[in-house]
Amino acid sequence: MKPTLVIMAAGMASRYGSMKQIQQFGPGGETIMDYSIHDAINAGFDKVVFIIRRDFAEDFRNIFEPKLAGKIQTEYVFQEMDAYLNGYKVPADRKKPWGTSHAILCARQAVQEPFAVINADDFYGSNGFQKAFHFLTTDCSPDKYALIGYELAGTLSENGSVSRGVCEVDNYDNLIAINEILKIFRHDGKIVYEDNEGSMHEIAEDAMASMNFWCFHPSIFQFLEDEFKQFLNQSINDPKSEFLIPLTVDQFIRKKKGKVKVIPTKGQWFGVTYKEDAPVVTKNIQKLVSEDVYPDKLW
Repeated sequence: MKPTLVIMAAGMASRYGSMKQIQQFGPGGETIMDYSIHDAINAGFDKVVFIIRRDFAEDFRNIFEPKLAGKIQTEYVFQEMDAYLNGYKVPADRKKPWGTSHAILCARQAVQEPFAVINADDFYGSNGFQKAFHFLTTDCSPDKYALIGYELAGTLSENGSVSRGVCEVDNYDNLIAINEILKIFRHDGKIVYEDNEGSMHEIAEDAMASMNFWCFHPSIFQFLEDEFKQFLNQSINDPKSEFLIPLTVDQFIRKKKGKVKVIPTKGQWFGVTYKEDAPVVTKNIQKLVSEDVYPDKLW
């Protein structure tokens, strides 16, 4: 059974201010997702599951079905606010989705095989998909997941600070923890982050960052459902609380359910955090096209 690619595209895009998941960046009108799906198909994936909001469904289908028909299986699942609430009611002041772990949980009925998870608005490069496919088809199990890791230096924005999950690993490249660090940026040629007191601290250029490129066994779904119940018990009345993948993975490791391998890739990552990042993404994709990494038109 070949693995599936799950794309999280239900975010609100609050910082970016528009529906960036379907913005066109490539010379043939391609979205960032198009390049991810293209790379996934070439690596051997044979199904893509889009996690979207129900009100985006028609837009998504109209964009992707004509391109992908006959090339890869497609499914669409919706991250509904009331999904898997286990008897709870959505608080009146809750406006944003429950977070990335809840998004994955919403794909439970569509995924029965090992699968990779990515963000819709991040460009990951072909090498990451090749490494993910290899892990998912040779090494993935109910007690062994993986994270495709990117060097921190290649994940910064020229247009503002970024938040990154910086990985801590043991001698066998197993994840110990993901440390969520806010306000990371370049200062005097070095990568630094600013703490709550305004002090700056240097971070290594080759530190491994999580860009939400995960490889999971379908056993993760039951664990997610159990953890979501606990999350709701503790945090349902906090309108800004989120049930996030790094926190869930941290619990998976802490509760000794298994190991999470960090698989490094030298692949080029870039993404759209701020509107000002969009021209940079377009330029990077054009460069890859000019170098014949991708054709002028993917489909």
